[in-house]
Amino acid sequence: MIQSKTDFLYYLETDRLALGAERRWPEIYTNEIWKFERLLRKIEYFINCKNSPFWKPYIYFLKWRFQSISTKLGFSVGFNVFGPGLAIAHRGTLIVGSARIGANCRIHSCVNIGKQAGSQNKRPKIGNNVYIGPGAKIFGEIEIADNIAIGANAVVNKSFLEPGITIAGVPAKKISGKGSEGLLIKATELLHSQ
Repeated sequence: MIQSKTDFLYYLETDRLALGAERRWPEIYTNEIWKFERLLRKIEYFINCKNSPFWKPYIYFLKWRFQSISTKLGFSVGFNVFGPGLAIAHRGTLIVGSARIGANCRIHSCVNIGKQAGSQNKRPKIGNNVYIGPGAKIFGEIEIADNIAIGANAVVNKSFLEPGITIAGVPAKKISGKGSEGLLIKATELLHSQ
């Protein structure tokens, strides 16, 4: 979670690397997903670090812009959900409500992540370096370990604590020991090595 200006800049750079964006600032008519992710991080920074009444009108303005671009792209994403190194692969339906997702997550379209129906705090906790394939559904009070690949159209409603595996199916089960290696850019590690 972004707690300072340094964190904000770090999140932006890791997101840029994870997306493979060449420019720090998106071009005017392209890179809509990069614009979305920059705006998401900016709102998180202002909500977490600039909570005085002076900033409230600007935060409302940012949220209005965020709602506009979210509707255009088909995204419904909560604030302070993703760690650094987020890579949204494509525009299209993406619903991420109440969850905690670690660093270096690559997520595809038609994914739905949220808490269990009828509960307040039973939300998923997803580790670092997780690849989430198209159409995956992840819900309930579950935990997903680090370096896991979640296959297309998987329905994940139980915890998987073994790191570095691939899960798929309805309901999801372990299908391989390969994991997410090679399916995403580990931007946090890449940034530290530079």
